[in-house]
Amino acid sequence: MPNFCAAPNCTRKSTQSDLAFFRFPRDPARCQKWVENCRRADLEDKTPDQLNKHYRLCAKHFETSMICRTSPYRTVLRDNAIPTIFDLTSHLNNPHSRHRKRIKELSEDEIRTLKQKKIDETSEQEQKHKETNNSNAQNPSEEGGEGQDEDILPLTLEEKENKEYLKSLFEILILMGKQNIPLDGHEADEIPEGLFTPDNFQALLECRINSGEEVLRKRFETTAVNTLFCSKTQQRQMLEICESCIREETLREVRDSHFFSIITDDVVDIAGEEHLPVLVRFVDESHNLREEFIGFLPYEADAEILAVKFHTMITEKWGLNMEYCRGQAYIVSSGFSSKMKVVASRLLEKYPQAIYTLCSSCALNTWLAKSVPVMGVSVALGTIEEVCSFFHRSPQLLLELDNVISVLFQNSKERGKELKEICHSQWTGRHDAFEILVELLQALVLCLDGINSDTNIRWNNCIAGRAFVLCSAVTDFDFIVTIVVLKNVLSFTRAFGKNLQGQTSDVFFAAGSLTAVLHSLNEVMENIEVYHEFWFEEATNLATKLDIQMKLPGKFRRAHQGNLESQLTSESYYKETLSVPTVEHIIQELKDIFSEQHLKALKCLSLVPSVMGQLKFNTSEEHHADMYRSDLPNPDTLSAELHCWRIKWKHRGKDIELPSTIYEALHLPDIKFFPNVYALLKVLCILPVMKVENERYENGRKRLKAYLRNTLTDQRSSNLALLNINFDIKHDLDLMVDTYIKLYTSKSELPTDNSETVENT
Repeated sequence: MPNFCAAPNCTRKSTQSDLAFFRFPRDPARCQKWVENCRRADLEDKTPDQLNKHYRLCAKHFETSMICRTSPYRTVLRDNAIPTIFDLTSHLNNPHSRHRKRIKELSEDEIRTLKQKKIDETSEQEQKHKETNNSNAQNPSEEGGEGQDEDILPLTLEEKENKEYLKSLFEILILMGKQNIPLDGHEADEIPEGLFTPDNFQALLECRINSGEEVLRKRFETTAVNTLFCSKTQQRQMLEICESCIREETLREVRDSHFFSIITDDVVDIAGEEHLPVLVRFVDESHNLREEFIGFLPYEADAEILAVKFHTMITEKWGLNMEYCRGQAYIVSSGFSSKMKVVASRLLEKYPQAIYTLCSSCALNTWLAKSVPVMGVSVALGTIEEVCSFFHRSPQLLLELDNVISVLFQNSKERGKELKEICHSQWTGRHDAFEILVELLQALVLCLDGINSDTNIRWNNCIAGRAFVLCSAVTDFDFIVTIVVLKNVLSFTRAFGKNLQGQTSDVFFAAGSLTAVLHSLNEVMENIEVYHEFWFEEATNLATKLDIQMKLPGKFRRAHQGNLESQLTSESYYKETLSVPTVEHIIQELKDIFSEQHLKALKCLSLVPSVMGQLKFNTSEEHHADMYRSDLPNPDTLSAELHCWRIKWKHRGKDIELPSTIYEALHLPDIKFFPNVYALLKVLCILPVMKVENERYENGRKRLKAYLRNTLTDQRSSNLALLNINFDIKHDLDLMVDTYIKLYTSKSELPTDNSETVENT
């Protein structure tokens, strides 16, 4: 979108000119001077933030001394720059024209005041100039100190060439990041002795030199033949700057929107070290809910240390104000859940409005199962993921499973067809994943067994061996009991969780059904012996059907070798070690995740017009919105505004449909006439439990998954990952070069000082 100059009688815009355009300053005093000099009455009632966000002045309105050109590619204003060059008369030649940038006519008193102000400013500058001259005369040895720092000297030819050289290096690194090219090339043990093979970065450098890039060629010719053209240390430093600059573009948008939520995904392995991917949710200036990836946090085994480092990374390194954080969610695998819960608790202690919620991208039942602190459950979940991944390794394996399903479901072809379609998807993340697994278990066992014992040698040893291991895992009685118990316990939360990932109205009414869900689970807990008896009977019947021997886990049997393994012993064992702790944990986890604050926030979804309609417009948002009172622009008028909002939709025209989502409500043309409603909808929208309505703005998570899927563990880099995932974010090469020079080189230092010696050149 082009920038238009806000000065009266100036028609320049960024697409038609090479001139630099400058934002109005946020500083109130300087901003006021800019507005006064522009002489536009319509700008006087706007805040500095509004002016900074929406208005620009081109470089033609500033004295040359006010503009700094730190390089041939970058133009900035001095900190005290004030625009003084304006055309305030040309519109008089055409008095009948209607110009949107109407010039404010000054009274005689205002003209006299302005003249006197200019005289005072001129005399003040002259006085300062005299004082400076006197000071220089008294201290000639200090000449060229502070005064010369203000006047930026033109770049020498050597400095220009150095910047061009660094710019080329940054371009190569950004290209490698965007295209997911690892820095290193061949593994050292793969290279025949005596042969030098450059890494990918070095190879791309040489390619550009051979293509005729003069700056790189000249630097290469003056570099010693036994040195690296760009050392590993220099590459790391430059990558850190690339990562920081590109992340800052996203963080700037987050800060402009004020409110945000923090989400972490499952722990990943980056070059042998565990990291937590961190994403941020916010509503951009176009009213779109976005979820963007902003970096990795090194994982710590100690939960308290992790909480401190997590907070420090977000606030100090990334510069986000956690006072504006309105939600937090953590998607983690089994074993990590309890630690991330500590992180959530520590953040809640400091920032009570950062509500701990479920994440919309993870089914409630999956999230609950991963959080159960029972080793058997963790093992079973890992096995389920491995089985799903195994069959997705090739279309031939899925076809083999389809054939087995067709044979088993001959009498129910429709259900067989449904199960085939489910198997071709990532079914382990479904709300009914455990019901599907129990129904498919016979087909999975027969298919795995068939692959392992195939006499036609259709499968290689790797696949056959993996099938044998997985078949042994899913035919273990401990696995059978675990999935049956999870299926039955989580059946009470399945509909509730599905509604949480549904439409806005579904989420609103789901919040009201939590009490019923907890009541049902408490009833199960009170009668656990009866329920467990039915669950254990179902597990034994399934085991008998698959010809699986009913036995206790080996660890327990070895510890109680003298006891007889009767059915009663097995049933009691699984009741105490599996059913009871699972039900107790799920009840407590639901209470923790759906706190009073969280439920109040979900009740505010009655602001969405379609939900209002279902409630016959008898809603009471004001009571629930009290928790966000400090976030409202005009809290005193909230009650009246909500009344007007209800009336607007209650008495709408017959042909007007009620907006059914927050996304639709935020994009209403008259939403800005309801500033409090607008602010509330923005805050509700960023809660992690709310799904991203427009998939176009959920790219951060999808690209993260794609990067991890397509990149070998030992070739992953946290720096390059951010460049790859955020490949469409604009970047400022000149800023990167200037930052590098400022941080890592002195004025007299050449970039070749960082060279490292290599052998066998």
